[in-house]
Amino acid sequence: MPTVAYMPNPTLYARIDQEKVFRSEEPEGDHAAMGVHELSALLWRERELLELLMFKLEEEQLLLTAGRTRWLPFATREVEQVLERLRKSALERAVEVSAVATQWGTSEDATLKEIISRAPSAAWKETFTSHLQALNELASGIAALRDSNLQYLRAASRSTQETLAHIVTDSGTYDASGAADIPSTRPRFLDDKL
Repeated sequence: MPTVAYMPNPTLYARIDQEKVFRSEEPEGDHAAMGVHELSALLWRERELLELLMFKLEEEQLLLTAGRTRWLPFATREVEQVLERLRKSALERAVEVSAVATQWGTSEDATLKEIISRAPSAAWKETFTSHLQALNELASGIAALRDSNLQYLRAASRSTQETLAHIVTDSGTYDASGAADIPSTRPRFLDDKL
């Protein structure tokens, strides 16, 4: 039995593509959908930046718990750089939210919950609900890391202050030769990892 190769008709596909491209009755929502797609893409980028921030905060925490304070300024600078990128992203998101909110018939300063409630289709409701849940989870994780890092920093500061308080001696009196009269010369231990 001979094998017959199927060859698609290129003119048929070209005609179909032309009909799609040159269709005069474009739905009104196509232009509006671009703003919605852009908003969704911005929310994805913001989620990625929040995950990066969480990673940088965990790096900071590891440095604090390991007592490697030498590298702490570098980690802090990286956290600040991510925060700056998040600020720019938030501004871009606010512009897109305003445009989408206007298109969907809500106020320009609408929250993501309000955008979800006005979404014209279940697909967009599901997409933005997913973004909102992920953003909330990331925000609570970041807040927990921030609070934990603050506790580590306070403990390290308190420990340093206590150590310094024990080193400083009262040199309020002097002997006949002009040297400080130190009543006690007991040995002191210093933790050089602070």
